[in-house]
Amino acid sequence: MRGEEKRIIKNIVFDLGNVLLEFKPIEYLKDKEFEEDKIKELYEEIFLSKEWPMLDRGVITEEEVINILCERSRNADLIRKAMDNWYEILKPIKESIDILKELKEAGYGLYIISNFHHLAYENVTKRFEFFNYFDGGVISYEEKLLKPEDEIYRKLLQKYNIKAEESVFIDDTLVNIEKSRELGFLGIHFDNPNNLRKKLIDLGVLKNILY
Repeated sequence: MRGEEKRIIKNIVFDLGNVLLEFKPIEYLKDKEFEEDKIKELYEEIFLSKEWPMLDRGVITEEEVINILCERSRNADLIRKAMDNWYEILKPIKESIDILKELKEAGYGLYIISNFHHLAYENVTKRFEFFNYFDGGVISYEEKLLKPEDEIYRKLLQKYNIKAEESVFIDDTLVNIEKSRELGFLGIHFDNPNNLRKKLIDLGVLKNILY
């Protein structure tokens, strides 16, 4: 990041899944007490299906997806069980939320760019108070756009009249970070909250607070 520290940073933009919210499908299926030999099948049939990103894009409903998955699978009953209140898979990552709070208290503009399903987003925004820290965001299902498409990043900049060169973008998926950098953001590839904190301290965005 040499040279980047000279930027004036005004905004921090977060992805949600596996940055602020834990998303671990395999562990979720294990917690549902499915038989071991079914967990891999269900993971592939649901979470790796071609319909899953269509939910993110907002071009299909969850009910439609469940029906499609069940029609083509021998595991129809198990799929319905797995999809029953699947939002419980989404849990706050405490250390990341702590960072978010510190950034809010420091006066930064806080925004979201995330690929997210409609019903799942409604669920988490009702359950978790940390969403109140944000000044705005662009969610894929609302815009019919997905990262790493240019338009979803540009939409945020236009909607809130902010500049990419004054913004840090944090995501756990490298291709999304690479695209943000092409558009002028300072991108941080998220792997864990401790490393995120160190990178933000290096940028002068966070103070070096010992816990």
